[in-house]
Amino acid sequence: MNRKTTIVAAAGALAAAALAATPATAGSSGAKEKCYGIALAGKNDCAAGPGTSCAGTSTADYQGNAWKYVAKGACVPMGGTLSAHAGNAAPVPTN
Repeated sequence: MNRKTTIVAAAGALAAAALAATPATAGSSGAKEKCYGIALAGKNDCAAGPGTSCAGTSTADYQGNAWKYVAKGACVPMGGTLSAHAGNAAPVPTN
């Protein structure tokens, strides 16, 4: 192989290794669910209502229309809800 081919091959191998080492996002697993009302301001995973576009756009702690991915079955016990709701009340865990 010539030098250019070697460099391109090495760069490709590094990129593939980086992708393999990157943990899967919470949304890529069937063992997760959207939990509304638990995210801190700017820490939501996506869709925080009108005027926002996606991750990190919530404007208030515990915003009722902002969600984070959590382990399936963990949302309600930690005080969140499985659907959007009004208000910004702090979650109250049930455990």
